[in-house]
Amino acid sequence: MAKKLTSKTPLFGNRRSHACNATRHAQKPNLQQVTLENGEKVRISARELRTLNKLKNSKNTEEVSA
Repeated sequence: MAKKLTSKTPLFGNRRSHACNATRHAQKPNLQQVTLENGEKVRISARELRTLNKLKNSKNTEEVSA
């Protein structure tokens, strides 16, 4: 099982119909299972994964230009 690194939890609210009836609703975070370079499997949010990819790509570009 992958380790969960993020602290994101579902957001709760109400869905409202035209008759103003309230139904409970949860918006779940977009968690993705990713294998890191060291072989460890983790569950992180899609936004955090995007940020990690940006940082990894910027380091690779700096190494090529240096």
